[in-house]
Amino acid sequence: MEDCLFCKIAAKKEEAKIVYEDERILAFENIRPLAPVHVLVIPKRHISTVNDIKEEDAELIGHIWKKMKKIAEEKKIKGKGYKVAVNVGEEGGQEIFHLHYHLLGGWKSQKERDIPGMP
Repeated sequence: MEDCLFCKIAAKKEEAKIVYEDERILAFENIRPLAPVHVLVIPKRHISTVNDIKEEDAELIGHIWKKMKKIAEEKKIKGKGYKVAVNVGEEGGQEIFHLHYHLLGGWKSQKERDIPGMP
């Protein structure tokens, strides 16, 4: 999609601090972090929302989850615990309509972990 920010980042037409990349997915630092570690993980192929995932995307979605575990390990948050959040649709808080997963962690205390609007 021409006007999709995350498609532009995946195509290297917009800059991002990339932390992981392979032929199918891209992970980069969030420019408005809600945690000490806040990485966005996207498929390179445009999928607008979770509601647009198709049966043939099952392997891609599994790949994303496996790589998020690897990224959490590289960011030194795997053993301590982390959150993965996905906003779906406008009323679900989705601002960019390209499927993306928020990988969040690195908090030092429960109070620090409390993010408004997120359990």
